[in-house]
Order: sequence, then C-alpha cells, then structure tokens
Amino acid sequence: MAKSGIRRDSKHRVLRRGESIRWDGKYQFKYHVDGKAHFVYSWRLEPTDKLPAGKKPCLSLRELEKQIGYDLDSQMHPEGRSMTVEELVERYLSTRIGVKTNTKSNYNFVKNLMKKEDFYYKKIGDVKTSDAKLFLIKLQQDGKRYSTVKTVRGVLRPAFQMAVDDDVLHKNPFGFELAGVVVNDSVTREALTRDQMRKFLKFVHDDNVYCKYYEVVYILFHTGMRISEFCGLTIKDIDLGNRIVNIDHQLQRLSDMTLVIEPTKTFGNRGGCKMLSSHHRRPGETKGRKSGGWIYRVPVFG
Repeated sequence: MAKSGIRRDSKHRVLRRGESIRWDGKYQFKYHVDGKAHFVYSWRLEPTDKLPAGKKPCLSLRELEKQIGYDLDSQMHPEGRSMTVEELVERYLSTRIGVKTNTKSNYNFVKNLMKKEDFYYKKIGDVKTSDAKLFLIKLQQDGKRYSTVKTVRGVLRPAFQMAVDDDVLHKNPFGFELAGVVVNDSVTREALTRDQMRKFLKFVHDDNVYCKYYEVVYILFHTGMRISEFCGLTIKDIDLGNRIVNIDHQLQRLSDMTLVIEPTKTFGNRGGCKMLSSHHRRPGETKGRKSGGWIYRVPVFG
C-alpha cells in the first residue's frame, strides 16, 4: 500500500472501494444489501487478465461488480442469482397447490429426469437463452420425445418467469417458441373410420377371450368417454329416464396402486352423453346381461 493510502495489486493497479486481495491472491469485492455484507471473488481483476494455471474459468472481479451494480440499480437482489435451477424449480412447484394427482406425477417425472442433467445444478444467473435452447436440444438428442421435452419446458418456463417477477432475473431464458428449437416428432393420431370400428367391434364380439369386454368397448366408442371416466361411473350418473350419462369425475390409480376419484380433465363436467333411441339395444343383446358387475339394459350410447 502506498503512503497516500491508495491500495494497489501486484501489477500496481489501483484497487477501488470495496476491492481487496485475499491471502491466496484471489480478488475480493465487498458490498452490502439491506445492511448485510456480501462478497464475490475472482482470480482476475480485469476481463483481459490471464487466468492462473489450474483455475476454473470465471468472470473478472470488475465484471462481477458491474453485474452487481446493475442488479442493485434495478432493485434486484444479487444473491438470488446464485440460486440453482433445482432450487428454483422446487420453489416454483411449492406454489402449485391444488393441482390434480396426474399433474403432481408429471412434476415428479420432470424432477427425476432433471436430476440426471448438469443443467439442473447451474446457477440461474448463469443461464442464458442459448443455454436453455441447447439444453432442450440435448434432451431430444438423448432420445427424449418432443412431448417429453415440452413437458420439461412447461415446468422450467414458468419457474424462470417467477424469478423474473420476483426481480431476481431480468429476462426469462425460456421465453422462446419451442417449435423453432426442437423437432416436433409427434405423430398425429387418426380416428378409426366407421368401417374400421365395426370390424373391430365384430372381432371383440366374436372372440372367445375378448367378448367379455364387448359392452365396455362399445360404450367407449359411442360416447367418446375416457377409460378413467368410464371406470368412475356410478349408478347415480346414469339417468335411464332421460337417457343421459353424467360425466363429471374419473377414477385414477396412483403409482402406489391407490384408487382416487378426480374431476375430469376439462373444467366443470363434460356434459351428458345422450343415449339415442336407435342404440337402445344392440343386435343379439341379452337383456340384463352383466359386465364387470354392471347390468346394461341400455348398454349402447349414441
């Protein structure tokens, strides 16, 4: 240190207020947020300085100071940027209360998938838009389907948006359109033609093994019910007088084999399925025939 009180480093460069050099030669900058001291460190003072041999690449101290100053001027908390993607995802999911059982399972699926990725442990302040795009591209290159990549992005995008809304980040790195980054390899599902439906039903009806499922398959075909909605039907859901089936819940089986009743996928109920008079009884039906514990006197729905 010079007699004038000006502090310099080994290259005789003047150290600014808050800057100092640690015993190991590392540069240090001290600043305060809400009266509490915080520190950042770097092996380099300026961006042009060479990195000491064997040290990991890092921003220079002056670059870190500039970043901190910008954050403080923008009323952003610099410490929040050191949060990892994992911590951010957990924080975001903790706000998602009241979601359906299947949605919770999807969240767990995403977390288990992400735990195998280095990206999950990056600091959110270090994640740029290009990093986000490259991560999603990597998932697809690793064999993940487009729907899986979309599911992962469906968690990360709102999680990072929460960080933006909380004034932790300036920009959401996942705020781009997915279609322009990964290839949509989804296959469009085509509905069976009426002729294909008849042939399929005839096969089920005539087969010695599958004939017991004929009524179930027939009902699913003619109502458009999901199988979970069909399994959740009870006596009170069927109005034979007005020929209407009420569909406002479904039966779900959890991973631990627990059975639960959940609302249907769409809000409210999906309305009633009208039983048309032309479908009151299928050819060859035995009146009062049982299937899975149910008696279908009017098993066919239009």
